[in-house]
Amino acid sequence: MLYYLFTWLHTQLGVPGAGVFQYISFRAAAAVITSLFITIVYGKRLIAFLRRKQIGETVRELGLEGQKEKEGTPTMGGLIILAAIIIPTLLFARLDNIYIIIMLLTTIWLGLIGFLDDYIKVFRHDKKGLKGKFKIVGQVVLGIVVGGLIYFQTDITTSNGRSVKQSSYTQTISTQSQSTQDQTEFEKAKTKFSKYTRHSTKTTIPFVKNNEFDYAWLIKWIGGDYQSWAWLIFIPIVIFIITAVSNGANLTDGIDGLATGVSSVVASTLALLAWVSGNIIFANYLNIMYIPSVGELTIFISAFVGATAGFLWYNTYPAQIFMGDTGSLSIGGIIAVIAILLRKELLLPILCGVFMVESISVIIQVTYFKYTKKKYGEGRRIFLMAPLHHHYQKKGYAEPKIVMRFLIISIILAVITVVTLKLR
Repeated sequence: MLYYLFTWLHTQLGVPGAGVFQYISFRAAAAVITSLFITIVYGKRLIAFLRRKQIGETVRELGLEGQKEKEGTPTMGGLIILAAIIIPTLLFARLDNIYIIIMLLTTIWLGLIGFLDDYIKVFRHDKKGLKGKFKIVGQVVLGIVVGGLIYFQTDITTSNGRSVKQSSYTQTISTQSQSTQDQTEFEKAKTKFSKYTRHSTKTTIPFVKNNEFDYAWLIKWIGGDYQSWAWLIFIPIVIFIITAVSNGANLTDGIDGLATGVSSVVASTLALLAWVSGNIIFANYLNIMYIPSVGELTIFISAFVGATAGFLWYNTYPAQIFMGDTGSLSIGGIIAVIAILLRKELLLPILCGVFMVESISVIIQVTYFKYTKKKYGEGRRIFLMAPLHHHYQKKGYAEPKIVMRFLIISIILAVITVVTLKLR
C-alpha cells in the first residue's frame, strides 16, 4: 500500500525522497524492521492475553527432562508470526505482483489449517487436534492451486538462459542504479536473456553446469505435444514438496526455538536467492535462471525473516510462548512455495536438511517398529525417540545445546546452498 502512495508522491508531486520506495532493498529492510516490531512489541501483549484466557499447551508425558514444566505455556503464537508476515507485506510489497499474491494466499490458507488444529486441541480439549487426513487434504488443495497458477498464469515466466524481451526490462532496470556502468551491464544481460518459456516447468539442478531441468521431459515418451500435458507431472510434484516441507517443519517444532531458528536461517537464504533471481544483472553474472518480477518476493521473505527472528525473542529456552500448528504448518509450507516459485525446490534437501532429517527419523522409527513387531511380535526402535531432537534429549543433552547445534548445521547447509550458485 505504501509503495503505491510513495510512487504517486514521487511521480505526481515530486516529493523529495519518495522515490526510495522504488528500491526493493529499501522496502525489504522496512519489512524486516516492521515485522520485528510487531512480534516483539505485540508478542508480549499476545502472551499476556493468552495467559488471561488460559490458552496453554497440553503436554504429553514423554519422559523427557523439563517436559512437564512446559504445561500451560501459551500456545497459538503462530498468530503473531502470521500477522508479522502479512502486515509488512501489505504495506511495502507490490500487491499486483503474482508472486506476492500466491504467498499471501499460501500464508492465510495454511494459517487457517494450523489454527483449526490448535483450536481443536485447546478449546475442544482433543490432544489429537485436526485429523491428519484433513491436514493433508488442505495441503493438497494448496499444491493444486499453486501448481496450477505457476503453470497456467501468463505473468509467471522464466528465461531460457539466453536472453529476454526488451519490454520485460522496464520494471527491473527502474529499480537499479542509472549509472553508465550499470547500463552497460544491463545491455550485456539483455543480450543473454532474449526468450521466455511461458508456463515453464523448468527448475534448477544444483552442482550441474547446464543446470536447468524441465519436468515436462519426464513425460516426453508420450510423444507429440507432450509439453501441453506437463501439468500432469508438475502439479503432483508441487503437492509433494509442499506437503513434505510443511510436515517437516511441523515435526521439527518440538523444543524451544528450534523450528523458528532454523526457519529464519532458511528464509534468509531464500531472500538472497529471490533477489539475485529477479535481478537481470546478477542473474547474468551468476549464469542462473532469470525470473522476471520474482525479486518482489524479497519483501515478503524479509517480513518472514523478521517474524521468525522476532518470535525467537519469546520462544527461546525457556519458551514463554509456543507457535503451535498455526505457525509450524505455515512456515514449512511458506518455505516450500517460495522455493518452488524461485525454481530452487531441488535445493530444499540441502537448505532444509534439518527438516528433512527430522522427518526421515520419524519414518525410519515407525517403519522399523512396525516391521519388527510383525516379525518378532515386539516392536523395536532405532532411535531412543523420534523426531531426532527428542533422541538427543533422551541421551541427556540440554535443549539449548541441541537447538544451537542444529542451528549451526542449518547455517552450514545455507552456505552450501548459496555456493551452488557458482559451484557446478
